Amino acid sequence: MKLKHLSLSVMIMGTAFGLASTQAAASGYQFGSQSVSGQGTAHANGAEANDPSTIFTNPAGLSRLDGTQMVLGATLVVPDSKYTDNGSTNILGQSTGGGNGGTFAPKAVAAPTFYLSHKINDKITAGIGMFVPYGAKLDYGFDWAGRYALKSVNLQSLNINPSIAFKLDDHHSFGFGVSAQYMDATLEQMADATSGLALKAANAGGITGPFGPGGATVTLTNPSQIAAVMRAGGVGGDGLAHVEGNDWGFGWNIGYMYQLNENTRFGLAYRSSIKQSLQGSSTWTFNNVQGNVTVGGITLPAAVAAKLAHPNASASVDVTTPETVSANFFHQLNPKVALMGDVTWVRNSQLQQLDIKQSTVNGVAQGDLVLHQNWKDTWRVSFGSNYQLNDAWMLRGGVAWEQSPLQSDNDRHPALPDSDRLWLSFGANYKINKQSSIDLAYSFIDFKNANVNYTDACSPAGVSPTTGAACTGNGGTVKGSYKTYLQLIGVQYNYRF
Repeated sequence: MKLKHLSLSVMIMGTAFGLASTQAAASGYQFGSQSVSGQGTAHANGAEANDPSTIFTNPAGLSRLDGTQMVLGATLVVPDSKYTDNGSTNILGQSTGGGNGGTFAPKAVAAPTFYLSHKINDKITAGIGMFVPYGAKLDYGFDWAGRYALKSVNLQSLNINPSIAFKLDDHHSFGFGVSAQYMDATLEQMADATSGLALKAANAGGITGPFGPGGATVTLTNPSQIAAVMRAGGVGGDGLAHVEGNDWGFGWNIGYMYQLNENTRFGLAYRSSIKQSLQGSSTWTFNNVQGNVTVGGITLPAAVAAKLAHPNASASVDVTTPETVSANFFHQLNPKVALMGDVTWVRNSQLQQLDIKQSTVNGVAQGDLVLHQNWKDTWRVSFGSNYQLNDAWMLRGGVAWEQSPLQSDNDRHPALPDSDRLWLSFGANYKINKQSSIDLAYSFIDFKNANVNYTDACSPAGVSPTTGAACTGNGGTVKGSYKTYLQLIGVQYNYRF
């Protein structure tokens, strides 16, 4: 569908300026690095406010910046994620076959950031930021064991965030920003055509033929038996559902900074949720489905019979991204050493499930394609330090712990095999001259090993096995385990005009 919809995804990123993507470093769909200087401290520097990237963490920090300053950065994400299948099954309880998805994560992906600030007078500073807030990119291939839940996902995003800060006095500053957020998403999953046709035949009273002992004529009503007869008769192959789209949404952020003295400051920041109603289309292809089936006394190619149940349609989904609240501190311990920390709360519980709605076409009504998530609110805690080695070099370091929003293995979808993670980050700032400097950062993010036991609540016959309501999906269960780590490599150029 041109569905401006957040498809389930796994740790990845979309990009600005042409939008690239990879596995997401922060929990949920969030990318996790909107500043290379911040990355060097595992993003513990929310109250440091040492360059225009404070627009993302706390816009009140703009009040600390002199003149006109620019930041241009890029982060390379290098994921390593492996899946091992432990017995995935289709709606009929049969093994799906297939492999482990191969190298389903991209080898590497880069995401850019841009920030600009300008001090208007002693009280007011304005700025603008462009960064990647959310993203996801995975492709498991056409024949992996969990293909009926997901074949591929690609979510890209860009946030444009003009901001302004007001310095009330030597102790108090406030900042405010608005966000225009763009998303572009594509979701693909295979369609279990054989099981779907077998279920439809069973619901219509079964099939009659020489299927009994000695070729006796019997009527089969068991879907598994019907599917076996269909496969023996040459019916096989999967269809493909493809959904894509894009949309803009709008939100805001606000921050406060308290300067206790010249060495110590504290910050509070809030970034709003953004509601987006995504409109698009869903496309179904069954070119790889083989054989013939009899429907209502009429023999048709199986591909045609499957397509009749899944016409291309318009689609829509309503999505609300989670808001965040952060509290942080910065303390210059001595001329060489600075300490900092951050605690961030993310209201991920707003993302309980994604309901992708499809229009009725030529009298054929397709139910919602539902991706259940059942997410919980999450916390992130980080601590970092700067060390002024000499006039040219400042070294950075930081650690962070971050929760996953998933509450159980039953909620872990292959598009987002998320889990709790630990960050270890190192960075450096090299001062080229009075006007320019370069930031470098490296982060290793270790994800807790995660099991998946995700069951689709629908069936390929288009009805829920439990409620009987119309729906779109394949049913079945993806059962396996993930082992994942990420490496982030960042470089950032800073310039003071």
